[in-house]
Amino acid sequence: MFAEADGRFLDVRHEPDDPRGQADRTLRLRRLGKLGDMGLATEHAPGVWELSELLEPTLREMGERGDIIRTMQKALRAEGVERDPMSFAIHDAAPATPIVGRVIDKHLSDELGEELTLVVDGIDGRTHHVAGMDAARVTEARIGSIVEIGPPDSAGRPSDRAIAGMAEGGIYRPSRHLEQARFEGRVPGGDYDGFVASHVRRLEALRRAGIVERIDADQWRIPDDFAARAAAHDAGRGGRASVRILSSIELDRQISAYGATWLDRRLVGGVVSDLVPAGFGEQVCEAMERRRERLIEQGDATRRPDGRVSYRRNLIATLQDREVARVGAELAATKSVPFRAVADGETVSGMFTGTAQLSSGKFAIVEKSHEFTLVPWRPVIERRLGQEVMGVVQGGSVSWQLGRTKGLEL
Repeated sequence: MFAEADGRFLDVRHEPDDPRGQADRTLRLRRLGKLGDMGLATEHAPGVWELSELLEPTLREMGERGDIIRTMQKALRAEGVERDPMSFAIHDAAPATPIVGRVIDKHLSDELGEELTLVVDGIDGRTHHVAGMDAARVTEARIGSIVEIGPPDSAGRPSDRAIAGMAEGGIYRPSRHLEQARFEGRVPGGDYDGFVASHVRRLEALRRAGIVERIDADQWRIPDDFAARAAAHDAGRGGRASVRILSSIELDRQISAYGATWLDRRLVGGVVSDLVPAGFGEQVCEAMERRRERLIEQGDATRRPDGRVSYRRNLIATLQDREVARVGAELAATKSVPFRAVADGETVSGMFTGTAQLSSGKFAIVEKSHEFTLVPWRPVIERRLGQEVMGVVQGGSVSWQLGRTKGLEL
């Protein structure tokens, strides 16, 4: 509309003779008036306007935010709900205050396949759009999952850890990484060349930041503190939000779930101050009340004469043990060996053969020749599928001993 502006100045004092030109001038004046209201244009004299240096980047950002808002509205409609756009929160960096809510949309937002964007319907009554999260850490965050998104953690990117691990004598070689990737055979889709190329693109970005040095096409000089410097570089650019899966079970399913749920933990904790009685926060309030009544019906809670509710001692552990026993019995019907529950403090060993998603969380299936058991799963054993593992059950978690000398506490 303003392509003929002299630099940043625009003169619209002249009124064209033809009707079309007059109509066009009227539209320009209206647009300039709007830009003036936005602080992006200034009228120095009647019909003489100066366009702000921030005009183009500001309008571009507004266009991008408009696209984000439409994406959020589309995701909400798919859930069968409507939210006031005034309640939308678009986060350009990791949130300083944790966000808790239900995932209603997720998609990759970079070519490396490392960054994920989530749209979360929060218990604070707002709908949040958060980009730049570590995709490798939120594979369990399905639509309907309950998550907590918080400030950046210090773990760094998986690609940076892989590069540091592949470096020999301070030199990273893409050809060596490609050979290793093909040997392990764990690249999704089998695109090994693309997988390694993504790491090289990451190195190119870090080279521009002065962190690494490109020697030639197959050699990169990597500093000893590479992972820490790369993480600090990301943190300086806003950092990646950390994501914790609070429940892979959808809210409605938690109300009648057999095992321990996120709702149970909230009920036992007794904290409701973070719940806003609007949007998803209102849904959580209603779900907690229905779950409370369910616990009373099955004898795991009691309503006192004064109206307050008392919960069974060690409710979470009781519900979890009850569900593990039930699922273990169901799995035993499909296996040639029986199920055996393990006690706290007991050492468990055997082959890690798979996982089971329960209301109480994700569990690892560990088998021996004469029996199998279910123990809490943690990401550290993901690569040990089909291998022997050993660990000690402690307080609802497992301290895994992986390898002969390396212990990993979880």
